[in-house]
Amino acid sequence: MNLRVKANGWANRPGSGMRMFLSTYFKQLFAGDLAAFGGPQTDESLAGHIRAEQICLVLGYSTGIMLANACNAVVLAVALWHSPNWIYALVWAAAVATGALAFGLHAHSARRITKPQFVSRKTMYRLVRNAFVLGTAWGIVPVAFFTNASSGAQLVITCLCAGMLAGGAFAFATIPVAAIAFTMPIFLGTAICLGRNGDFVYLLVAVLVVVYGAVLLRAVFVNAFEFTRRIIAQFHAEQSVRQDPLTHLPNRFAFNETLADALRRLAHSGEEFAVLLLDLDRFKEINDKFGHPAGDEFLVQVAARLQRCTRAAEHVARIGGDEFALIMANLTRAEDALEVAEKFVAAFAEPFLIEGCEVVGAMSVGIVLAPRDGNTSPDLLKHVDIALYRAKKAGPGTICFFEATDDRSARDRKALQRDLELAIERDELFLVYQPFLDVRHNRITGFEALLRWQHPVRGLVPPSVFIPIAEETGLIHQIGEWVIRRACATLSTWPANVRMAVNFSAAQFHNSGILQTVVQALGDSGVSPRRLEIEITESMLISKYGSASSILNALLQLGVTVALDDFGTGFSSLTYLRKLPFSRIKIDQSFIRDMLTQPDCAAIVKSVIGLAQDLRIGVVAEGVETTDQLEYLRQTNCDEVQGYLIGRPISADQIAALLDPRKQRSTHAA
Repeated sequence: MNLRVKANGWANRPGSGMRMFLSTYFKQLFAGDLAAFGGPQTDESLAGHIRAEQICLVLGYSTGIMLANACNAVVLAVALWHSPNWIYALVWAAAVATGALAFGLHAHSARRITKPQFVSRKTMYRLVRNAFVLGTAWGIVPVAFFTNASSGAQLVITCLCAGMLAGGAFAFATIPVAAIAFTMPIFLGTAICLGRNGDFVYLLVAVLVVVYGAVLLRAVFVNAFEFTRRIIAQFHAEQSVRQDPLTHLPNRFAFNETLADALRRLAHSGEEFAVLLLDLDRFKEINDKFGHPAGDEFLVQVAARLQRCTRAAEHVARIGGDEFALIMANLTRAEDALEVAEKFVAAFAEPFLIEGCEVVGAMSVGIVLAPRDGNTSPDLLKHVDIALYRAKKAGPGTICFFEATDDRSARDRKALQRDLELAIERDELFLVYQPFLDVRHNRITGFEALLRWQHPVRGLVPPSVFIPIAEETGLIHQIGEWVIRRACATLSTWPANVRMAVNFSAAQFHNSGILQTVVQALGDSGVSPRRLEIEITESMLISKYGSASSILNALLQLGVTVALDDFGTGFSSLTYLRKLPFSRIKIDQSFIRDMLTQPDCAAIVKSVIGLAQDLRIGVVAEGVETTDQLEYLRQTNCDEVQGYLIGRPISADQIAALLDPRKQRSTHAA
């Protein structure tokens, strides 16, 4: 007996085991589970899939069955028009016809919705309940109207009840409990009516009804068992081989088979085709915000929309977490592939409803044409991946065909990635340091550590080139750890009143181990946490890495200070100033560069400095290159400045000379 039963004190009560057994049994029974009748055992996931198939079949029959119910109700009302109970018959017929038509319309609408991947027990309970209500409505007919009806009307009642028995058995042929719930009231009502009449002929008819009902129910059980076994076998086969278990789309294996078939047709008959590779642009954000179950539901809805955009003989495949692909066979024009791609992009115009919230999605598409862009599977897949990469770089909703120049660029990027993997080992990475100047006291207060890569062949590779590669490949974690350790080791050799600022990438916050790295680096170097400053951009705070805020708060509790870089270029800077206790904000150099010539930039600079003072936050102006800019910032009470006027990035061995108080006074007296 399970622990929950014991905890509730049922273990020692007589009959508790039987009550539990009966409770479980009836739950299975009314959920349509054939295990209640000795059928195959299934887990809830598979049972939900079987229920989905059963419901879909019932919905397929429902429109016709409900229309037949409405027509039969009208026929009965006409047959009983001259009977003493014609008013009751009319009321009954109106109620049944109205209810049947309403349910039929609902079933018709439900069939237009995406086929469910899973149906809960509650849905099946409602189906069984509705079947019983409708069956009871027809079971009332022989009991209420048969005795006072004319012989012709009695014949109509008998035929209608027999038809309802057959129709119910047919409609619920895969769900025995629903078939029983529908047919049993009709069967009992008919048998009682015929049996109490006393006429021998009616008794014979009653016996025939019993036999008829038994045969029907046996057929229902035979069909239901066979249907369930077939669905189970099909489910397991497709799950493991060709079907994506979540979206029920073809999986990568099935996609590869279709691609191989298309290549064979290309070789034999010259039939051209296109391969479209699709990638969701904000899927990670949805997963982080709503959780993985919501992300799965989003993928299911996406799959349904995408499939509706294709031709009847073609199927979108899910080949990765948020990647989909389509092979367009018998392609005559490149514009046909573009038209389908545009339909895919347009399918995201309407928001998705996830857990009661509207979620906006976006998709990028890469396209290759065979044989123009390749006639082998590896070439086509490589080229379509390159085309998709360019589309994603261009922004959400972009469609790109493969171009020959893409291949050269991709090869060059791949080579750079391989070299970057060895850059630390070969000691090719190094740090340079750009100073911060305290405007009021004309002294150096700290340095920003800037990463550089000296490639043995390419020379100095700009950070704007290799940092994105590091972020996309995950190398940023290894490189970031090296930067923190090297920066802290260097900082330990400087005076205690000088700080070090280190830039953090958004991707680094995807790894919670970054916190431990900072703690170890500070401990190994013996540096006080308050001397280490983490610089982050606002785009990092609103990025797809949902763990950023928690890691930042942990760093703040450690004593590390945090600066908000490129202030004014994001979307919600003021919001984040309230959410996190920043030590400093850095005014983007685009405002500093134009503040002496453009009044709007000057107004922004003044406003930001005033805001920072009110919030008791330090403010640093980036990109100061002239003495006029420095003087203007001094007059506006800016705390610190940084730029080529103050000092260009320098190596660690040049820091000591720059920190000499006499040199600082002579250099910055202006």
